[in-house]
This record gives sequence, structure tokens and C-alpha cells, in this order.
Amino acid sequence: MKHYLMFDLGTGNSRVGLVNSEGHILGIKGFTNTYYRDDQYEDAQYIIPGEWEDKLIDCCAELCAEHPEVRVDAISSAAARQTFILIDKEGDTFLGLPNIDNRGREYVGAIANKEEIYRKSGKWVTEDFGAAKLLGLKKKMFDQYSRISKITSMSEWIGYVLTGRVAMEYSQASETQLYDLQNRKWSSEICGWYDIDVDILPELVESGTRLGHIKDEFREKFNLNEGAMFIVGGADTQIAIKQTDIQDGDIAIVSGTTSPVVTLKKDYFYDKEERVWTDANLGGRNYQIEMNPGVTGLNYQKMKAQFCDDISYDELEEYYKNLDEVRCTASFSSLLFYKKQSLRNGGFFMRSPLQDKVNRCDLMYAVVADIACATYEQLRRLIEISGNNPEVILACGGGFQSEALCKMIASLSGKPLKIKEGFEQATIQGLVAICNKTLELVSGSTADYKIINPDQSNLVFQYYPVWSENRARANNIQ
Repeated sequence: MKHYLMFDLGTGNSRVGLVNSEGHILGIKGFTNTYYRDDQYEDAQYIIPGEWEDKLIDCCAELCAEHPEVRVDAISSAAARQTFILIDKEGDTFLGLPNIDNRGREYVGAIANKEEIYRKSGKWVTEDFGAAKLLGLKKKMFDQYSRISKITSMSEWIGYVLTGRVAMEYSQASETQLYDLQNRKWSSEICGWYDIDVDILPELVESGTRLGHIKDEFREKFNLNEGAMFIVGGADTQIAIKQTDIQDGDIAIVSGTTSPVVTLKKDYFYDKEERVWTDANLGGRNYQIEMNPGVTGLNYQKMKAQFCDDISYDELEEYYKNLDEVRCTASFSSLLFYKKQSLRNGGFFMRSPLQDKVNRCDLMYAVVADIACATYEQLRRLIEISGNNPEVILACGGGFQSEALCKMIASLSGKPLKIKEGFEQATIQGLVAICNKTLELVSGSTADYKIINPDQSNLVFQYYPVWSENRARANNIQ
């Protein structure tokens, strides 16, 4: 039996889990992420890496203090994509540019060779990716840009803190838009088009790489075994779908803050109509094709906190089971992915005047159904575009704790959902699989699966056409 410390750094929250090699989680500590607005831009936010580092180290120390009998053999990390940490020439991490930072928005329109950039990087030229963030920094804050010695992703930043070695996993490198997917290397051409110095890009390493031994200063705090090492993880979506045992040709949905719908292909995939993102999968040796309805699960969490804080999730699920009519629809998902269109108008839609039957649980149902319908749309189009059409859909992520959501997506797609035990903590379980493989450890446990079958009588079939019409009118979708 081995024991690991696993970092799971998301957009809203960051967590550290203490887990054994069988996937049993002994404890989790976490905190809500803090971002700061940069008023030099219309829409820019940044991270102070030192603040996050202190909180994360404290989480690790507290976990290990609660389990003094456990000796940690390895540490690994997964993190939100499109978030990057900047390291200066003295080796200090002085600035973080998170995925929600849009400081490059006003500059990307002038970038040339957009079609070729999409062909090489698999990504549209937008403010989302590292290239645009660095461009925005260089344009308005050249003194900060000029400090950069290297950049790294959030997941490999933890490895740098703990070992002193700077690197970036292939799955995270593809989120910079400066990486050549087919040739598995940084693209000097794209760097030139963005006016980014290629020298600031770090060494590329595969997930599962032994990055180095953990520094002695952490030995007592983390209850480290002799020779404890940092094992490279990677991008959180790619790590999470590893928990599903996905193979080339399969399709998986990750239900979290957003709801990526992805499939894996052995060979490079190029869509000349630019309707999908092509990502590097872990190790960069195969490809993840992605569509995403944008913000989904976060909408449900906010609704629950603001309107139904006194009602449990189980009580809501029971209400959904007994619902026999659609009383309103909701539209809060944020992307029409295949059209590269942001959905900026949302809300609840119902008949006027306001009906007596409508209550807050109906609003909650409408948000769940909005997530299901928006996710199904990505799924349907991904099957059509990619040519991958498996018999079952793999699923993971905390959102699938909702039985209603599972049944809606299975019913709309006409395909069973296959959910593996441990799906709620898919990122941590994916990291466990990576560490076990690196340490050549075969797990003795077998995980169970549950299957959610389609139901042609599901209320979502009444919901879907009304939802589609209301969303289209609100956002002028042709």
C-alpha cells in the first residue's frame, strides 16, 4: 500500500487530498480561490502565487498531522486548464494568469494567420489561452512581461514549488496555443505570430514523469517516506476522464463547473469548419476532441445557495422524480460552442401571467434540465463531427451525483451512461491511476460501475423543444 498527496486546483476552489493506492480518500482540505482584478484592462484578473502556495502547504500539513501514522510516498497535481504561473530570473513565482483572465481580448483581433494557428494548435484565436494572456501582458505591462524567465501551468507549478524543476505536461502545453499538436513541440511560428519569446516556454514532460524528489524542507510537514517524489499529473479534464477508463473512440462527459464533452482519437484530428477544440491528451501521444457548453454546474450551485439553501439535494431530487409537467425553462449555459458564440442573455422563461404552481424547486429543475440539454447538444454534434459513436457514454464529475441529470442526458442521447465508482472525485482518482502506473503498482481493488439507461417517458422530452426555442430567441440564435 502506498499513500499520496493529490492537488486538485480548480477554477473556484483548490483542494489537497490524502489518498492511498487503492483510491481510498483519507481526507481532503481546501479553500476558495482568491483572484484580483487588474484595472489596467477591461476584463483582467490575476493570482498572487505566494498566497495560494501558503494555503496549499498548510492544507497538506493539516492533513498529514491528522494522519500521523501515514507516510507519503508521492505527490501529484491536476489543475484547471488555461491557467499559468510566471517565474522570474531569480526563480520566484511572481504572477499568475488564471483561465478567467481576459487581458488579451483587445489584441487577438489583430493576430494574423488565424486559420494556420487553429490547424497547428487545435484552438481558435481567442483570449482564453495562454498566448493571448501573455500578449496582453506584454502590450500594457512590459515591465512584468520582461521579468519572465519561464512560465508553467498551475499543475506543474506545484511540482516546481516542491522540487525546483520547471516543466509543463503536454496536456497543459496545448492550452497555451503555442504548442504544435502534431509535432509534439513548442511552435516557434505561433510564438512569432503572437510576438511571444519561445525561450520562456519550459521543458515538456509526460504525465507520470518522476519530476524529482521532494525538497527536504517539506519532509516533516508532509510525513514523507525516504525517496518521496513528485509525479507529473496534468490538465484536470484529461486527468478526470482517466478515471472512466476511456479508450480511443470512447466519449466521456465531465460534469463540473463546466461540462466538457470529449472523445479520444489516436490520430490528429482537424475540423476545417473549426467547430471543436483539439487538445493534447496526457503525454501528447493521442488527441482529445472537445466541445463544451460553458458554465453549467456552477449555475446549479449558485441557484441552490441563493434560493434553496434550506432544501437538501436529496429533497430536490425527490421533487424532480414526482414532477409531471414543465412549468418553466432556464438558459444559463454560456457557450454555443460549434458557432464560437457566447450566450450573454439568460434567465427563466415561463408563461405570463405568472402561474400559481411555479415554485423555487421548479426553478431548480429548470437549471438541471438546462445543463442536460446544453450538454446533450455538444454530445450530439461531437458524435457527428468526430465520427466516434460508441454504444455507451462514459461519465464522471460531481454533477453526476444528480440522478435527474443522469437520466436526462441518457434519455436525450438514447445511450446508457456508464459511471464508475469514485466518479465524484474523478480528478483525484485519475491521479491515483497515474501514480500507481509510475510506481508499477497494481491495484488489488476492482471498481463497480452503474448504468443509467434511457427513458423515453422522461419529462426532459417535453422540456427540450421549449428550452431550445426560448434560448434561441433570447440570444438571437439563427
